[in-house]
Amino acid sequence: MITFSRSVAVGDEEVTFSAIRAQGAGGQHVNKSSTAIHLRFDIHASSLPEEWKTRLLAASHHLITAEGVVVIKAQEYRSQEMNREAALARLIMLVRELTATQKRRKETRPTRASKVRRLEAKTHKSATKACGEKCAVCRIKKTRTIRKYGEKTHFLRSGGIKPVFAVWL
Repeated sequence: MITFSRSVAVGDEEVTFSAIRAQGAGGQHVNKSSTAIHLRFDIHASSLPEEWKTRLLAASHHLITAEGVVVIKAQEYRSQEMNREAALARLIMLVRELTATQKRRKETRPTRASKVRRLEAKTHKSATKACGEKCAVCRIKKTRTIRKYGEKTHFLRSGGIKPVFAVWL
C-alpha cells in the first residue's frame, strides 16, 4: 500500500515499475545493468478520490502527461531497489504537493500607529514635492530649505540660512 495521507492510500498494483539502463558515467557496469527505474501511475485508473484526481489533472506539471499518467524516472543510486524507493518517495511528494489545500488568509487591519506613520510620511513627501525644485537640509534649524540647484544659500546675521520655504522635520 502506498499512503498519501491518513485517509488516502492506493494499492501497489496501481503503480508500474520498469527497469531501464541508467545514463551517465560508470563504464561497463552502467552499460550492462538496468538500475534506473521508470515509475508510471495512471491518475484516471487510480483509486484516488475524485477531488484529488481533478486537482492532479488540472495541474500543469512536467511529470504528468497529457493522458493523465505520472512518469517518474529515478537513476540517482547504483542499486535498483534504492531507485525504486526514490521514485515512490517522489510520487508521494508530488501527489501531496499538488493536492494540498491552501489555508485561507486571515484578514487583518493596519494598526493606528501604522496609519499615523503613513499619513505623516505622505504629508512630508507632499511638502517636499510642493515646489518641484531641489531641496537642501539646514543643519542648524533642522528645516528643509528649497533652493535652485547650484544657487548659494544666503546666511542671516543670526547664523541661520534664509529659507525660501521651510518644512520642520
